[in-house]
Amino acid sequence: MNLEKLKQAELAFLHQYPGGFHHPDLLAVGKKHKMDTMIALARDSFSTENVNNPEYIVEQMVKIIGRSSMVSMFEKPKFRDFAKALSAHDVARLASGLEELLSGEQQSGFEMMLEVLRTGKLAKWSLMTICPVYFNPDYEVFVKPTTAKGVIDYFELEPLQYKPAPTWAFYDTFRATINQMKAEVDASLSPNNAAFTGFLMMSLENRSCG
Repeated sequence: MNLEKLKQAELAFLHQYPGGFHHPDLLAVGKKHKMDTMIALARDSFSTENVNNPEYIVEQMVKIIGRSSMVSMFEKPKFRDFAKALSAHDVARLASGLEELLSGEQQSGFEMMLEVLRTGKLAKWSLMTICPVYFNPDYEVFVKPTTAKGVIDYFELEPLQYKPAPTWAFYDTFRATINQMKAEVDASLSPNNAAFTGFLMMSLENRSCG
């Protein structure tokens, strides 16, 4: 990680937005993403009392993905239709994979979800990481391809190499790196990890415009 570039980005961001994500302009942006609402929905949907109800878990995945401001409009209906067409066996596997990813053996859960989504050609970073980042917003990371590639390149996050096909190895390392970066800057830049990666994305945009 190039800490100097990160600190420069922090200074520039706080100069433009004093108070970080508490700045009125960013609070207005944050309202559009409805993070508090989405976090509450995910935690209620995927609570332990729903563990034995895979149909409900998958229905809630469809709802959360459909309502998310971070998922592409093209992916939402594809996932909805895919979920509706799943066999009972694959519904159970998808729900079990998500439950493990959220609260159990994360690698096996990630890989189980990935196997199911591959059958519909929907093994996308956004669909793999959106529910976790709402469920555990201070630890999990939403992987947006353009942002991930830009952040890795600009902040020199060696030896990370972004690839379109999701893998646990990349996610685990990327998440650890993002959380490490977050610890190096002012807390106002990270009310949650989605906001922190938003800060990184905006820093890249400002750099390209400057």
